Amino acid sequence: MAGEQWRIGDMTFTWLNGGVTHMDGGAMFGVVPKPLWSRKYPVNESNQIELRTDPILLQVEGKNILLETGIGNGKFSEKARRNFGITEEASIENSLSNIGLTCEDIHIVLMTHMHFDHASGVAKWVDNQLVPTFPNAVFYVHETEWEELRNPNIRSRNTYFEENWKPIEHQVKTFRDFVEVAAGIKLVHTGGHSNGHCILVIERAGEKIVHMADLMPTHAHQNILWVLAYDDYPMDSISAKEKYLLPAINEQAWFIFYHDYKFRAMKWDKEGKSIEDAVLRNIEPASRN
Repeated sequence: MAGEQWRIGDMTFTWLNGGVTHMDGGAMFGVVPKPLWSRKYPVNESNQIELRTDPILLQVEGKNILLETGIGNGKFSEKARRNFGITEEASIENSLSNIGLTCEDIHIVLMTHMHFDHASGVAKWVDNQLVPTFPNAVFYVHETEWEELRNPNIRSRNTYFEENWKPIEHQVKTFRDFVEVAAGIKLVHTGGHSNGHCILVIERAGEKIVHMADLMPTHAHQNILWVLAYDDYPMDSISAKEKYLLPAINEQAWFIFYHDYKFRAMKWDKEGKSIEDAVLRNIEPASRN
């Protein structure tokens, strides 16, 4: 996939090819009945929904800022590939090359959280060794997320892998409430999906852009009560959506997506009833009803 670019204000966003998974629809929509969520999002014969894992490159103030890292290459066994419905691995280098960049050109990597489908691209195999994919970047990870990543519990050890933190530990900076990496560009702690989960909030040049990460992984998760069975703290997810999602909709902010099969960015009307504007993915999705 060639880079897909969107320019707004003084910012340029480019979606890179980070690979694709197909996860169980029931798990992705929690207690919401399938007859409801399947009207809003395509599902295949295995009850899986397509979830892109496409990192978002934000270029501003001469900085190359990457949001998430994709699923990487060669990180999963055949069994895991089947279970996670991985039909395509990452081609980050190619996507960057299409816009005249390399992995060495990335200055900052923002991690909303460190689950495998967001963090497997932090390192790559070179001569049978894992080395940082973005060797010159500073990685920002919430302090709670970083602690749990290195000391997972009986549940989180299924998504927090040593290979996704050890190669980059010398590049990581942690924070507590938020970190502002450029004027008006903040990674903000919310909790919910994981205890250290964060969202990206951009208020700059008269524009507001929000990445709700896995509190709203797809446009179909707009309802504040539609939270994932994967969420460690679902009531915290709901509270965070009330705090950040609902006001942003009313302010007619743009929302950007890492996982959505169809939308790269979108804006609802003030009531959240209809889509006012959108940036669509430029390749036909693999999943169908």
